Amino acid sequence: MTHALGFTEEDLRRLAGARSFERGLGYLAAVSRLEVGDETITATVDGSDTYEVELTEDEDGRLSGWCDCPYGQEGNFCKHCVAVGLCVLGQAESVPRQRSAAAARTRLLDDWLESRTREELTALVREQLAGDRGLRRRLELRAAASGEDTGIVRERVLSLLDTRPFARYGYVEYADARAYGQQAAEAVTALRALTASGRSADAVEVAREALKVLGRTYGEIDDSDGLIGDVVAGLAETHLEACLTARPDPVETAEWLVHHLLDERNEATDIDLFDYREALGEPGMVRARDMVVAAWRANPKGWAEKCLMERMLKTDGGSVDALVAVHAADLAPNGRTHLVIARELEAAGRAVEALEWAERGLREAESDRDPDNELVTFVCERYARADRRTDVVTIRRESLRTRPSLAAYRHLRTAARATGTWEGTERAAALKVLEAADESRTGRRYGGSVLVDALMDDADLKAAWQAAADGYADQQQWLTLADRIRDDRPADALTVYLRWIEPLREQTGDSTYERMAELLLSARACHRRLGTESEFASYVAALRTDQKRKRKLMATLDRHGL
Repeated sequence: MTHALGFTEEDLRRLAGARSFERGLGYLAAVSRLEVGDETITATVDGSDTYEVELTEDEDGRLSGWCDCPYGQEGNFCKHCVAVGLCVLGQAESVPRQRSAAAARTRLLDDWLESRTREELTALVREQLAGDRGLRRRLELRAAASGEDTGIVRERVLSLLDTRPFARYGYVEYADARAYGQQAAEAVTALRALTASGRSADAVEVAREALKVLGRTYGEIDDSDGLIGDVVAGLAETHLEACLTARPDPVETAEWLVHHLLDERNEATDIDLFDYREALGEPGMVRARDMVVAAWRANPKGWAEKCLMERMLKTDGGSVDALVAVHAADLAPNGRTHLVIARELEAAGRAVEALEWAERGLREAESDRDPDNELVTFVCERYARADRRTDVVTIRRESLRTRPSLAAYRHLRTAARATGTWEGTERAAALKVLEAADESRTGRRYGGSVLVDALMDDADLKAAWQAAADGYADQQQWLTLADRIRDDRPADALTVYLRWIEPLREQTGDSTYERMAELLLSARACHRRLGTESEFASYVAALRTDQKRKRKLMATLDRHGL
């Protein structure tokens, strides 16, 4: 059954953000080889290079995008994805027909394959194997899994998990992680085939090695998309499935599981010890519990030891006091562990003790470590429920003093408004804190000003402009401020846009040209507001004359109607 598009132009804008969406508008003519399938949409987009784009809709109509441009490879919904999405929306009426045609082609291929004789299919597969080494390796592995030689399966599984062919300088970068993940996933398929062929005991041993290998190399892979994490989860599932079938020695299996989970070199595991209850039985679980307790007692500050001990207590219905003791043995200097304890106590109905632990966390936070933000919020929320609003203001004021930020300013503003003190003394004092932080640079963010951000957040644009003029704002803040005042003060906004266009004359590159076009569009909006469009036309004409050797810039300006 074919279906229409489940996304809209607004979805593209939301996924990409305003800036990437606007840039995508300039790439509609660069989209080629657009193909609408039943679930995916693929296309090529010509930019500074030729990029492949794939858009996918899930069962609920939610859209995701992938592009092999540098920005897309970082996991972002880039301007190329926007361009492809807009092109498809432009032909939305024909999408059901295109998807129906794609489904028909699939059925035609299926029918044709089913009509071939065994000899013809064998010849076809051999033809493909001759030109596709990856396919050959995958089928060799499946053949080995159905045979008798476990050594071959082990060798092939471990080779599939080898990161070296994909690593650059010892690290698998994001651009290569997808290909590695697709290859590594074949190891999961092979292990399942091994179990299905009646060799589950062999699958247990090979899965152990596979988990060990991938666990030790996972930290050397950029797994931003979670593809390798899915492989780890698959290996863990196949190991459990094989254990449930083969029923290996429960005590030895428990020992392996605990050692594996405690291995400090193991950087990835989806194994939950307590998923193995059935496979381990009572003897194995007793051994596992004894090992977990002994490990935690020997190293109560160890992350893995603490996690296992906490999991055991929660699964076995251990007392809250025992759980508190586990966390209290290693209190974080920023109060984060105090918050964990407070939440456990509150969940157990011990609210008074919970607040005491949270307050203790605020007091005990080390001088060079600000209290955990969530801990501060926890205490403030409980104070607010108890109508201790003045205490909330006190905490929020101190947070702003020790860690000046826009978020801290907003929290103080909300708290002070609840007590009716914001417009009186609190706001003026808070702005003084931010001004002092900017002057000492402790409150700056990449050269930007928290004071300017706060004033803009208050919609006090006049004061924000003055603070920026006093030297506090960075380029992005100037541009944001110009966008905010453009309708009411177009002349002031225009000076900002023109100021940042000028340095771009000396630079090259697609991103520079796109940036210049965006600033020119903003400048044009100001001239229209001022009624001086002829002045803008003269400016652009002069700029074109000055920059005429930059063909790509000229093409970019043409594309944006400049």
